[in-house]
Amino acid sequence: MLGSVLEGSAIPALEQTIQFAERRHALLASNIANVSTPGYKTRDLSVKNFQSSLQEAIAATRSGDRVTSSVDSSAPSDGRGSPIAGISKTQAMENVRESMKQILFHDGSDIGLETQVTEISKNQSMHTMAIAVMRNQMTQLSMAIRESVNV
Repeated sequence: MLGSVLEGSAIPALEQTIQFAERRHALLASNIANVSTPGYKTRDLSVKNFQSSLQEAIAATRSGDRVTSSVDSSAPSDGRGSPIAGISKTQAMENVRESMKQILFHDGSDIGLETQVTEISKNQSMHTMAIAVMRNQMTQLSMAIRESVNV
């Protein structure tokens, strides 16, 4: 029962966003720590892949049990690279988690400290926003539970 209540809310998407931001933060912090290491290649998670995967998972939640995957390269395919239509909501959320495991390596010339600090700042803002929205969702859920108990 509680699972179905949470599944219909923004909480699962917010949870994935928070986890993504935390993983990306660790990589960006590592890039900053190694800014003067010769030959170090910066690492990052693809925000675009994550957002595409999350968008598909949200579409799966809104449309019922099935969604057609068209963007995520980690989605199940038919063996020729074409995505399989009709993956489940659970599989769509799993694809979001899979997008967090993809690490991009950049060439060593782009390890500017300013760029890394800018990216870590944008990532922190995304994390903070997701936490604030999740806190608001939990407050609303708590109020709804209290109201239903008092009735």
